[in-house]
Amino acid sequence: MPSKSLLQRLVKWCPWLLRDEPKRPVKVLVTGAAGQIGYAVVAMIARGLMLGADQPVVLHMLDLPRSRDALNGVRMELIDAALPLLRGVVATSDEAEAFDGVNVAILIGGSPRREGMERKDLIAKNVPIYKSQAAALQKHAAPNCKVLVVANPANTNALVLKEFAPAVPAKNISCLTRFDHNRALGQVAQKLNVHVGDVKNAIIWGNHSSTQLPDASHGTAWTERGERPVRELIADETWLREEFVRTVQQRGAAVIKARGQSSSLSAASATCDHMRDWILGTPKGTWVSMGVYSDGSYSVPDGLFYSFPVTCEKGEWSVVQGLQIDDFARSKMEASASELMEEKTIAYEFL
Repeated sequence: MPSKSLLQRLVKWCPWLLRDEPKRPVKVLVTGAAGQIGYAVVAMIARGLMLGADQPVVLHMLDLPRSRDALNGVRMELIDAALPLLRGVVATSDEAEAFDGVNVAILIGGSPRREGMERKDLIAKNVPIYKSQAAALQKHAAPNCKVLVVANPANTNALVLKEFAPAVPAKNISCLTRFDHNRALGQVAQKLNVHVGDVKNAIIWGNHSSTQLPDASHGTAWTERGERPVRELIADETWLREEFVRTVQQRGAAVIKARGQSSSLSAASATCDHMRDWILGTPKGTWVSMGVYSDGSYSVPDGLFYSFPVTCEKGEWSVVQGLQIDDFARSKMEASASELMEEKTIAYEFL
């Protein structure tokens, strides 16, 4: 009979031991897994930071043939980490094998924007990649697979994916703006000198690009006087409309300038946050930002992947309704929608 202390240690590392029936492993695909973001996120997933501390996972990792050695190195490190939740690793450059039976797909791989490239060039490079992955998703993934597009241009890549995977419900495809959402929370927390966990309900509207609108006007923060509106606590419209917006929009470039590399750690963390809240649910009274297929909410045109404030419950997201939008925010939201319409037109030229 194991000692009480041994049982406590086992339960700490393997919470599912207390369940009558252990959870079945979830198959999670990460594309671009040999890259910086992929390298960071696979370890986070295998440690339970995405799906919970009692959810076993099988990781499927996809990358290009030229990255085969690096991908195998990631596989070796995952094995060496002796992670209790990790029940298997597939490392491959074959899309059919990578997408086979997956329940969650994190699409990080894509053609990066290089110096001198216009956005049209970036879209042209990524359309065939996401057209091919859409076919693999439709043919090989598990029913009701949830998909998160991280690679830029994320909103338009998600749209291409939807167009070529018609059997996958649009509600099951999203793109990452939680990255920017978390940055917004961090900036407000620093401005108020409070813990970031005490700030909630920032919003990222629109495209994951320089036209996005980081919006703290509906946010709240806990203070010694209780929960108060951010707008009341800061009381500086110039900061909220200019410095705050500019800082969040340009944070990625600032990180590259500071460390010489892109924001891989915070991107991986935001990826886990996005999927965890989508699948496990958002806390009551809290919304997060997700790039989702527009249904016309807030007069955003149908047929675009646009970032909205959402709540999640039982694996489903819902756009937060009824927020008051002032003229400043409306003009910025429309500008971002116009950019997405232009991107959609460009993408369709290459479909």
